[in-house]
Amino acid sequence: MTTHPALSAFQSAAATATTDGLRAAIADTFAADATVKMCAPFGDVTAADAFETLYAPLLTAMPDLERRDMITLTGTTAEGETWAGHMGNYMGTMTAPWSVKGHHIPLTGHLTHMRYHEFFRIKDGKVTEAQIIWDIPEVMMQAHAWPMAPQLGKALCTPAPMTQDGLTATGDGQATMDHVIAMLTDLCKHPAQGGPEVMNLEAYWHPRFNWYGPHGIGTGRGIAGFRNWHQIPFLRAMPDRKLDAMGDLMSHWFAQGDYVCETGWPNMRLTLTDDGWMGTAPAGREVLLRSLDFWRMENGKIRENWVLVDLLDLYAQCGVDVLARMSEFNKARNLGPIRLPESQF
Repeated sequence: MTTHPALSAFQSAAATATTDGLRAAIADTFAADATVKMCAPFGDVTAADAFETLYAPLLTAMPDLERRDMITLTGTTAEGETWAGHMGNYMGTMTAPWSVKGHHIPLTGHLTHMRYHEFFRIKDGKVTEAQIIWDIPEVMMQAHAWPMAPQLGKALCTPAPMTQDGLTATGDGQATMDHVIAMLTDLCKHPAQGGPEVMNLEAYWHPRFNWYGPHGIGTGRGIAGFRNWHQIPFLRAMPDRKLDAMGDLMSHWFAQGDYVCETGWPNMRLTLTDDGWMGTAPAGREVLLRSLDFWRMENGKIRENWVLVDLLDLYAQCGVDVLARMSEFNKARNLGPIRLPESQF
């Protein structure tokens, strides 16, 4: 497994999480003054508070919690910083509600999954900053508690790379990075500079590519799936999008072999001017998006793209508290823990 040595203790402890083991690993992995930049509704969390704020409630909801890495990349950014990017799924049997900043996502009683994209800045053998998005809407949907519009794309437990080499990527990834950045540059030419043809999608994307979007948007396959289930409604609502390279936003890029990843906090600026995306009203206000992404190339084209966007933060910028709305929907549900019997015999 090609992971940074500074993260090995955290990886091992989180793979079969226990309260004592994970608390100790976090203390060992993070610098004392490190900041965890966490998705909404958590916000910035100090390293000292990370276990109690983030992991203790998750362990209460899923006592057999495990963290399954599917992609691990390490590299030096253009700014000369060392970063590691991890993509995978948290999994566990959800036998109690998950308390998220005072709101309770109802239990499922079943094996429950939640994708994570977690990026770590490393200096002198310690994590000095983390940027993390957990797909909280994914858990809400499994609990039948998602209070917003139904998603257009497919809901699924996000898979590992088709090539099964996401944990062992090596080699110079500059060509991969150049391809993805060129794709994003052309992507932003539409609609200001012409119709869909100016994006040159066929030149960059494999005809059978999978675009694994966050729950709330969903997954699409191929150009038709990507455009219909994500891009068309997204651009209809916010046609003036600007990426980090076009303004004052900041991303961190690094690549290994056929893989490249990027973390931005935030990395996209848009104005919500029209209707049609995820049930959000055309508020006429500027919003900033946090997007943490992984791409895999195959035969010179993008074959898979894993995307997590901090959707709860986006809704909050529009004046919508998704978790509060969820609580209103679920007032009549039993939110107590359950115990599954070991045997009926």
